[in-house]
Amino acid sequence: MAGRRSFAELRARMSPEAQTKAAAEAQRLGEEMDLAEVRRALKLSQEEIGQTLQINQGSVAKIEKRADMYVSTLRRFIEAMGGELEIVARFPDHVVKIKNFSELNEKEGV
Repeated sequence: MAGRRSFAELRARMSPEAQTKAAAEAQRLGEEMDLAEVRRALKLSQEEIGQTLQINQGSVAKIEKRADMYVSTLRRFIEAMGGELEIVARFPDHVVKIKNFSELNEKEGV
């Protein structure tokens, strides 16, 4: 296996600036993911999500590609992956959790 090096060895050879940039990018990627990335990170298939949501795999793929959807659809998708959706508004000096959407479960009878 000539030419193979461990990640720790490669990282140690990076400049301090490159290490800082790599760490920042890793942090950003951990905080920002689209639905398909979240599903894959959780090691779930589109078929498994579809079974939970009682839809077919193709419908799951379409949801993952949407840029715009109902909050209730997004909430159900997140819950199918074992998560909980929170809607948060960020302002320069504070953060506000919007509670209207957390009340959807009670209103829908879910």
